[in-house]
Amino acid sequence: MKKIAVIGGGITGITTAYALAKQGFAVTLFERHRYAAMETSFANGGQLSASNAEVWTHHSTILKGLKWMLKSDAPLLVNPKPSWHKISWFAEFMASMKDYERNTVETARLAVAARQHLFAWAHEERIDFDLKKQGILHIYRDKKGFDHAGKVSALLAKGGLPRQAVTPEEMKAIEPTLAGNYYGGYFTESDSTGDIHKFTTGLALAAQRLGVRTLYDQDVTSVSSDNQTATIKVAHTDSPPTVHSFDGVVVCAGVASKQFAAQLGDRVNIYPVKGYSITVNLNDQESQAGAPQVSLLDDETKLVTSRLGVDRFRVAGTAEFNGYNKDIRADRIKPLIDWVQQCFPKINTRSVVSWAGLRPMMPNMMPKVGRGKAANVFYNTGHGHLGWTLSAMTADMVADIVVQQMTGVNQTPKHQYKLGQLNPAK
Repeated sequence: MKKIAVIGGGITGITTAYALAKQGFAVTLFERHRYAAMETSFANGGQLSASNAEVWTHHSTILKGLKWMLKSDAPLLVNPKPSWHKISWFAEFMASMKDYERNTVETARLAVAARQHLFAWAHEERIDFDLKKQGILHIYRDKKGFDHAGKVSALLAKGGLPRQAVTPEEMKAIEPTLAGNYYGGYFTESDSTGDIHKFTTGLALAAQRLGVRTLYDQDVTSVSSDNQTATIKVAHTDSPPTVHSFDGVVVCAGVASKQFAAQLGDRVNIYPVKGYSITVNLNDQESQAGAPQVSLLDDETKLVTSRLGVDRFRVAGTAEFNGYNKDIRADRIKPLIDWVQQCFPKINTRSVVSWAGLRPMMPNMMPKVGRGKAANVFYNTGHGHLGWTLSAMTADMVADIVVQQMTGVNQTPKHQYKLGQLNPAK
């Protein structure tokens, strides 16, 4: 039985370990925190949203970034302080604009395919993660935003995702608690929401039942490969470092994947894009009745919502290019709370839990899935704002690649992507 290491215990690492275990590998997972899903997979927007598959490599993103650069509460905020990493990332981002339509279609196709895998795993393992299959409603306040959404819908349809335009009256019927005036919306009935932390921790337990060895509190400091053996060194605060050897390794380390890739001779140009969320505790009946059941995406403010059970309401979004900084800024949290009060005035915002996480984003907004330069090195990382939405599919994809490379057994691809060609290593 081949021994495979997985670095990272977030959503991509846990799904990858689970998929590899189901393929018959002896899997060891390394996570630097005490538990699974304690960073970017802790409190995201909660959406399983194929309808949010539009990649950001559009000229309007650059224009908005320049417009909002000096506005601290802007949905998209870029720290003007230069760094080589930031400059190189944005240069590649702009070079990828020519592929905007193709990558949006492919992301939609991947997201649609991912649903059946995730739901099947949750059903098989009996994971309760506050799943709510009531669709996602995109809301627009002006004609310009609504018209752009129409163009995006055409691309999503090419990727196999139908969504329908709705009038303000129909929006009110879909989600009666929504206040305010809107030009129109788009509703994707097949999308859903849930608690990513609950799902990831539940799948981590399922992976353990399948034989995955989960090593928490393990600070991986280096990884190397000689094409035959992958070597992982782990630092400890009160004892000497330990060294582990495996037949192969899969890097699923979020924003840390860039540094591990460099150690392995690969270039994976991930940038940490900070996002914020608030979880509003619905502690009274009026708040519970006044919170939406249907998930929303406000394109103007770049905010998404999810209803998590009876007594929690999650609002998340914004994008901040500020390096590896996880500080929770009050001036970035306030717009989220203000948005709740404006759109859902019956919700009491006295009890709000704030959070910030770093999305691992590739410049072309496509995840890095496949082999590295070394024969026994693989990647499943760089999913950006769609980590949970895409994770089950990319986990199965990379597991198929590992099987093919490590055992010589050809797998039937679970998606039209040619195995190993989704952001191949440079």
